[in-house]
Amino acid sequence: MASALALSARRRPRLSAVALAAAALVVLTAVFDSVMIAVGLFAYDDERISGVRIGLAPLEDFAYPLAAAILLPALWVALRRRRDDP
Repeated sequence: MASALALSARRRPRLSAVALAAAALVVLTAVFDSVMIAVGLFAYDDERISGVRIGLAPLEDFAYPLAAAILLPALWVALRRRRDDP
C-alpha cells in the first residue's frame, strides 16, 4: 500500500511546474494580446468587458491560459490513472 501511495505521488504534476507554466502563459498572453490589439487585429467593446486590463488585454483574455495550465495537468493525471487501472 505504501508503494502505491508513493507511486501516485510521483505521477502527480508538481505544483511548482503548474505555477511556472501558468505564469509563462499569462506573460505570453499579456504580451501577444497587447501587440495584436495595438496593431488593430481586433478590438473589444468596452461595454462587454470588465474594464480591467493587463497591458492592452482585458482580464477576461486570461481565463483560457489559466484554465489550460490547471485543467490539462489534471486531465493528464486522470487519463493516466484510468489507463493504469486494471
